[in-house]
Amino acid sequence: MTFHRFLRILATRHGQMLNKTDMAAPLGVSVPTLTEWLNVLEVSGIVVRVPPYYRNAGKRLVKTPKVYFSDSGLLCHLLGIRSAAELARSPFAGAVFEGFVVSEIIKAQQSAGNAGEVYYFRDEQGLEVDIVLSPREGCAVLAECKMSATATPDMTVPMCRLAASLGREVAEINMHLVHSPAKSARVSPTAGEGVRVSSVKGFLSDVFG
Repeated sequence: MTFHRFLRILATRHGQMLNKTDMAAPLGVSVPTLTEWLNVLEVSGIVVRVPPYYRNAGKRLVKTPKVYFSDSGLLCHLLGIRSAAELARSPFAGAVFEGFVVSEIIKAQQSAGNAGEVYYFRDEQGLEVDIVLSPREGCAVLAECKMSATATPDMTVPMCRLAASLGREVAEINMHLVHSPAKSARVSPTAGEGVRVSSVKGFLSDVFG
């Protein structure tokens, strides 16, 4: 029962920076026990940890990762979301969509035989970008995930700020706004200078071919 409660609490932290102490306290278990449980879930492919992006690779190993459930169906079950309509109304909708994109990226990397990793970016001033990929040296792919039928330029602001910062160090930067357009809608190619707007399928095709 305690482990089941742990899964439900972890589901509410999906897409957030991992705080083991915050989760262990209400469960009445130690942080080492929680760590072992997380390790089991990760080795089993049930959750993935996404480290922060730093140009210095050593920093990625010691900074706080985000945690995502690999299966959005299992995640919705744990959150008590039983239909697409309920998901659309849920405060977790954005996090569920973001995690789905992360999971699909990991699948695409594995299918392509690519050992690359998925990162997120957050600085001390609160600038945050959902996804950062580094497919090859000197290249960065930035992506913001929005479970919205409409893409607007204001959604691209964090990416553009990060791109401006990385521009001094990274030769090639590609920016993508990944959203959930209505089935009958045409996906506009851009929502701001240098930003490509895509569905999840379109984004994966652009990045992985």
